[in-house]
Amino acid sequence: MSEIAGRTVLITGGASGIGRRVALRIAALGGRLVVWDINREALDRALAEVARAGGGRNAAGYLCDIADRESVYATAARVRQEIGAVDILFNNAGIVSGKSFLDLPDAQIEATFKINTLALFWTGKAFLPDMVARNRGHVVTMGSASGYIGVAKLSDYAASKWAAVGFDESLRAELKRRAPGVVTTIVCPYYINTGMFRGVKTRFPLLLPILDEQVVADRIVRAIQRNKRRLVMPRLVGLVPLMRVLPVPLFDAVANFLGVNASMDEFTGRDSGRSTRA
Repeated sequence: MSEIAGRTVLITGGASGIGRRVALRIAALGGRLVVWDINREALDRALAEVARAGGGRNAAGYLCDIADRESVYATAARVRQEIGAVDILFNNAGIVSGKSFLDLPDAQIEATFKINTLALFWTGKAFLPDMVARNRGHVVTMGSASGYIGVAKLSDYAASKWAAVGFDESLRAELKRRAPGVVTTIVCPYYINTGMFRGVKTRFPLLLPILDEQVVADRIVRAIQRNKRRLVMPRLVGLVPLMRVLPVPLFDAVANFLGVNASMDEFTGRDSGRSTRA
C-alpha cells in the first residue's frame, strides 16, 4: 500500500482537469501537495480551492513548462530544496491536437511529444534517484486508451501515449530489479469529460462511456493507495490487446463498429482549433 497522509505528492498539470481533482483528493487525505502548472491564474485558483478545502498549509504551487527540460530540472531542484524529496510523482500533464495527420503542423507534433512523452523522462530523472535511494516511492503515468489502439485524428496523441505505456512498462521492469519498493502505475482511460476532449462522441455509451472526471480521479487515488500497476477504464479497453490476434481487416472492422475511428469527428477541445492541455 502507498500511504498518502504525510507523503509529498507532486502533480504535473495539477491546476485543471484530472490533475486538479486528484490534487483536491490528495490534500483531503493529508498529503503534502506540490502542484506544477504552466498557467499562473489556474494554479492560483487551484491552490485557493485546496486552501478552502483545508489543505492549504500542506500545498505549494510552481510554474513549470514541462515541455522545457531545463525548466523541469530547475523547478525540481527548487522543490527538493524548499519541500524535500517527492514520494509520489503523478505525470498527469498532457496535450491533444485532434487534427488529421496531414493537417498537423510540425511544431504541434513536437509539442505533443515534448509534453506527453519526453517530460516523463525529465521528471523521472529529477525525482526517481531519491526514490531509488530510499527504495520507496510511486510513479504514476497518465496514459490513455489511445496507448492501446490508434485512432483517426489522434496520430500524434496516440503515438505519444503508446510511448508512455512503453515507458511505464520498461521502468517497472527496471525498478523491480533495482528498487522493488518503488512502484509504477499506468492509467489508461477512455475519453474523460474534462473539456480537453470536448466534442468527442461514443457509439455505445454502455460499453465505452465518456468518463466522469471525478470518478476517474477517485479511481486514480485508490490505485495509488493499493499499488495497482495498471488502471484501465472502462474494462472493455483492457480487451484491446487481445483483439490484436485478429487479422488486421477484422481488427479495423471491430474498431469501426465500436465507433472508435469516428469518435473524434466532432472534436473541438478546450481551445477551438488549438492544441489543448490536461
